[in-house]
Amino acid sequence: QVQLVESGGGLVQAGGSLRLSCAASGRTFSSYLMGWFRQAPGKEREFVAAIRWSGSITYYADSVKGRFTISRDNAKNTMTLQMSSLKPEDTAVYYCAAKQGAGIETLASLYLYWGQGTQVTVSS
Repeated sequence: QVQLVESGGGLVQAGGSLRLSCAASGRTFSSYLMGWFRQAPGKEREFVAAIRWSGSITYYADSVKGRFTISRDNAKNTMTLQMSSLKPEDTAVYYCAAKQGAGIETLASLYLYWGQGTQVTVSS
């Protein structure tokens, strides 16, 4: 069992930056592939970014590539999402998630553990 708690959301103007954090507890954090997803009102949950256990392999959705950076610190059981050049269309509830295995997946259904989410609102 892995418990995930997100923090760092808030209101920011377009072009601004935010840093989201995900704190993990429970079973060995370093053995899980971690990801960020987001869900806007009336839309399905969508993949944002993922990072393998070593931190050496990352993958981003095209919509955030070059603007967002995912990282993890296995010693502190934390994962972060640095978001810059934010756009109004980035507004959503952001969730961190964990899955077993090394394969990076973009389907939310393949992730076993989820946090409660943190709201990010980007004003125009």
